Amino acid sequence: MSKMKKTRKPGGGRKKLKPEYDAGKNLKEQMESAVALYDSEMSLQAIGEELGLNPIKVRKLLITAGVYESEVAEKVKNTFEEYRETQDYKTAILSTANTFQLSKASVTSYLPYKKGVYYPSTAFKEKISVGAERQRRYRAMKRWRVDPTEENFWSVVVSYAGVKFKTYSGLPFSYEIKKGRNGEYTKELWIDRRENSKSLAWSSVMKAFEKTAGKPMVPRPKALGDIRGVSYLYGMFYQFGLIEIPSKHEDLK
Repeated sequence: MSKMKKTRKPGGGRKKLKPEYDAGKNLKEQMESAVALYDSEMSLQAIGEELGLNPIKVRKLLITAGVYESEVAEKVKNTFEEYRETQDYKTAILSTANTFQLSKASVTSYLPYKKGVYYPSTAFKEKISVGAERQRRYRAMKRWRVDPTEENFWSVVVSYAGVKFKTYSGLPFSYEIKKGRNGEYTKELWIDRRENSKSLAWSSVMKAFEKTAGKPMVPRPKALGDIRGVSYLYGMFYQFGLIEIPSKHEDLK
């Protein structure tokens, strides 16, 4: 006599051993704690001791947050991503390991976590912590000073979205960069001051930027050109360290 199969109840399946445990949430909390300590210039070893983690995991958390940079990490990540275009995850790990003569464990230690909280350097700012925001601004500015291309300057502008600036006359403002239908940032700055928002085209930003070579003394906004919204650019460029301004206006930062 054959045994009847038990039918699975709706919603059935293996129960979680710890239903209150949320791996993604725990990882996010660890990452934010690591970023905060890294932002205060603590070493990986010191952060690990503070959080009860080994330094390799600390590094992986910081890479996941998009705030850790090293030549090795960058090369491993870029090479892995190239292999991933034509290979599955495990094969790409192995190929990267062979390329650099590293173990598979070493390769994965230089890559962000696959699940949970991967916030790359291009993630929208609402997705990252305050500490990660500061690190992003610092890294973007450093990258641009080393390689002053328009693309790197754009990264600086993106990283400062939401930061408070002041106009020539001392009025506070900030700007946002909206997303297009494809989810990418549009090259248009929306100035947020009081109840009104004004748009500022990227072409206008670059037109004024052309006048900043050599960090000149700029006595007033109009010296940057007859450009719509130049009063806002004046405050931004001063905070970016692009121009010098008269001492009576040095409180714009």
